[in-house]
Amino acid sequence: MERILAQPAMTMKQLQCLLAVEETAHFRRAAEMCGVTQPSLSVQIQNLESVLGVQLIERSRSGVALTPLGREVAARARRIADEAQGIIDFTAGAQHGLVGTIRLGSKPTLGPYLLPHVVAALHRKHKELNLYVRESAPRDLEHELSKGLHDLILSQLPAASADHITAPLFREPLYLALAVDHPLANDEALTVNSLKNLDVLSLSPQYHLHDQINILCQDFGARLIRDYEGTSLDALRQMVGMGMGAAFLPALYVHSEIRAHSEVVVKRLKGRSVTRPIGLIWRKSAGRAETYRQIADIIRDVANRKFKDLIIETAR
Repeated sequence: MERILAQPAMTMKQLQCLLAVEETAHFRRAAEMCGVTQPSLSVQIQNLESVLGVQLIERSRSGVALTPLGREVAARARRIADEAQGIIDFTAGAQHGLVGTIRLGSKPTLGPYLLPHVVAALHRKHKELNLYVRESAPRDLEHELSKGLHDLILSQLPAASADHITAPLFREPLYLALAVDHPLANDEALTVNSLKNLDVLSLSPQYHLHDQINILCQDFGARLIRDYEGTSLDALRQMVGMGMGAAFLPALYVHSEIRAHSEVVVKRLKGRSVTRPIGLIWRKSAGRAETYRQIADIIRDVANRKFKDLIIETAR
């Protein structure tokens, strides 16, 4: 009878090492991420390549990069890692509630003004949960979520990928900011007609808010000024204060940063609601969907208690 030799099997450790190399593009940093020595990581990768019979990583003097096949294997490895972590998280959550570490990505026009309140609420109620917050460029957030750099992200909606799940949180009003000496600054009620031919400043196109402001300007007959694009909300506010144009600023930023006797005044438009939709987004393959929904509920509660002009979405 012919003896069938068992084929060596790939391991989770090998897949984790591959994912670390993909994320860092550097063997030493990948080894540190995996908690192993660099030679040990190299052996793990070589063993995985041997098991699969393909080259996964290109090595050169300039660094390391995944081969086309390596990228495909890494994408599947990410889903496997998500499912495996989901088993761990599900069992831990079932016994202890919100526990462990969750990596939350956020855009700089939102996170600094909302998340301090959310983190405080989570810490009071769920002391065994660690929320690791990382800001990132708005246009990069969903891509980084897909790669596994974040477990979930706080972002303007809608989500672009069909592989992601969305939990709407609230709609955030946008206020029109004007210099204190602007001709419209003393008007009690500004309407859409007031904005006709108004010069409007915006953030750069790397922000989702830029697209929304561009559409608003087209609808209102205002002029979007492209010569001076803000790199942050603070920069935008300063340009408004210097009389370079008006700007639409998110309510959370206004509450946090604009005080009485500021260089700018903010107005709501009469008869027209201007808002941006905000939500949590995570991968469909992630195993902590119930945990993420609980966090969404906590964020809605914090937003409702702390900021009365936010329009809270109903949980789905």
